[in-house]
Amino acid sequence: MTVATLNDVLLPAIEGHYAVAGLVVLGWEDARAFVEAAEETGLPVILQAGPGCRKYTPVPILGKMFRHLAEQASVPVVCHIDHACTLEECRVGIDSGFSSVMIDGSMLLLDENIALTSSVVELAKASKVSVEGEVGVVGYSNGSVSEHTLPAEASRFEHETGVDALAISIGNVHLQTDKVADIDLSALQAIEAVTRVPLVLHGGSGIPAATRRNLAATRRIKKFNIGTELRMSFGQSLRASLADQSDEFDRIKLLQPTISASRLAACVVMRELYLPRI
Repeated sequence: MTVATLNDVLLPAIEGHYAVAGLVVLGWEDARAFVEAAEETGLPVILQAGPGCRKYTPVPILGKMFRHLAEQASVPVVCHIDHACTLEECRVGIDSGFSSVMIDGSMLLLDENIALTSSVVELAKASKVSVEGEVGVVGYSNGSVSEHTLPAEASRFEHETGVDALAISIGNVHLQTDKVADIDLSALQAIEAVTRVPLVLHGGSGIPAATRRNLAATRRIKKFNIGTELRMSFGQSLRASLADQSDEFDRIKLLQPTISASRLAACVVMRELYLPRI
């Protein structure tokens, strides 16, 4: 059984000067592919069920699916709820077998964010579940605007909530299809100076590969959320499958090529973040 928490995989990453991939899952095919990638590389992985995934598939089903994959794996697999916005969402995730939850109170006032996150930490710790929180606003490509994380707020948030990992905003943006994010290293340094927990960058697909490698090797960014580039790989594979099998109607056969494509894409990301150790 290799169900893991964030602490199980991120604290060794600090010591080892690498980072762990948080891979966004939308269904069985990519969840299976990501665990196969973890097995192939021998690296830990964080399977993430975000709002889109949870809207499509009930959380109790996702919990069983994630844990089934994790329990069959020989490497650590974190079963993670991503971007929950309420205590109840986290409660349902914990009750459904998730080993980690991310509570996103970033759109709230700081005091409200701290209060909400603290309540989630209290709930989660009773079940030995890890908690990721967020300070600052990570915007969306062609959507909501980002707000940089302020070091003083990050320090207070970490101290008063007791989170295991902290997501920050330093130029990273959700849903970028091109690797054009401009990471503010001075802002990161200021945050690192006043915090101790592993730091997380959402919107990892938009960060240039060389920047991701450098941050993983030299800074306290220990978790990169990767979704968009993996969905792009899935989509390209599915379109090719449909073209190659124009007379096929069995969804299992049509989707089969997406598993290997998603596995290969995930392997690239995972090895990239671990590159300093290879």
